Amino acid sequence: MASHAHPTHPSAQALGDAEVLRIRNDFPILEQDVNGRPLVYLDSGATSQNPQSVMEAEQEFYEQRNAAVHRGAHTLAVNATDAFEDARATVAGFIGAAENELVWTQNATAGLNLIAYSFGNASVGKVSEAAKKFALGAGDEVLVTEMEHHANLIPWQELCRRTGATLRFIPIHDDGTLDMAAAAELINARTRVLSFTHVSNVTGVINPAAELAAMAHQVGALVVLDACQSAPHLPLDVKALDVDFAVFSGHKMLAPTGIGGVYGRAELLDAMPPFLTGGSMITTVTMEEAGYLPAPQRFEAGTQPISQAVALATAANYLSETGMERIHAWEAELGQRLVRGLEGIDGIRVLGPASGIPRAGLAAFEVEGVHAHDVGQFLDAAGIAVRVGHHCAQPLHRRLGLNSSTRASAYLYNTTADVDAFLAAVAGVRAYFGVEGA
Repeated sequence: MASHAHPTHPSAQALGDAEVLRIRNDFPILEQDVNGRPLVYLDSGATSQNPQSVMEAEQEFYEQRNAAVHRGAHTLAVNATDAFEDARATVAGFIGAAENELVWTQNATAGLNLIAYSFGNASVGKVSEAAKKFALGAGDEVLVTEMEHHANLIPWQELCRRTGATLRFIPIHDDGTLDMAAAAELINARTRVLSFTHVSNVTGVINPAAELAAMAHQVGALVVLDACQSAPHLPLDVKALDVDFAVFSGHKMLAPTGIGGVYGRAELLDAMPPFLTGGSMITTVTMEEAGYLPAPQRFEAGTQPISQAVALATAANYLSETGMERIHAWEAELGQRLVRGLEGIDGIRVLGPASGIPRAGLAAFEVEGVHAHDVGQFLDAAGIAVRVGHHCAQPLHRRLGLNSSTRASAYLYNTTADVDAFLAAVAGVRAYFGVEGA
């Protein structure tokens, strides 16, 4: 796959309203009314909805295959293990990885903590020679960006606190795009880790992942990609982007909660110290010490989210069969429709790039004189679900001069009518709260 240098101009034909209406039939939750109005769900950036096939896959596992994996020799245990590992192969293929390069986690936050804590474990005590490459100390730098979700900021803050390394960040421009000139200066011989979001969950900015990875690798740094907002919405090929690690969450890509993944280059995962320890990730255990399995099992202590993994694989197949290029093209159209519409409403400030500039299918905005939570409640009364708050990105909001915003985020089951209903409702917010023309 391409490295998404021009992510809003894919060659594939976008989905259209007629096809999306057929897709919506696969999502029972979208058929309901909320507050007497047809539900308009524009909060997929927080959590996506599940198609019937995904829910059935998880139920079928419990009805036909439920057993512990990698532990039993009986038929159910074998069937459960096969389903679990088949799911790993499917999801790994979905992101362009090899089967042994995907570690199951609870979510992307758990994945980022796994990476950071493993690096921290390489900095203390007795570790293998291979693990020493991950050890950090005084004089080393970890680099993030000013647009990061807290999940890709706080683990690195904690790692630097524990190891004495320094955390630095690449600033953004006023339009929310990354300052690449600053990135070129900040990525230097002291940089050991560069961790950044592929797609901002606030501004919709799509970062040049391959370019940033190349810059980091030139100085020998490891590259961690937060793919939470890209894996569900655009074709993701971790090998083409040349990142060392990537994380994603199932609940943002049509799957249940409680399942996510870490991609890591096989040679790196096998060299990293374990994060969680216990059963299922060991070779030999004595009363004094233990030996650990190679990846991915060395990072999967305890009972795993087996049915969730099976359901995530079904979700990945659903997305692949629909066509990630087509999904991305449709969401790009919806994203532009959102921004153009919001820009045409008095008293609205859109965060991130202006209309016509590439972005993901989401838009966060400020309504002059009205708190974001009030905006959200007004929209909910009209049956429209959006996200309000700082979206777990306080530093980004602070940089943009805000404490909170309202965010509408689209997915493959949203129509132009959804966007237009949202825009019509937003147009009435200031008048309702008596601040129009203030």
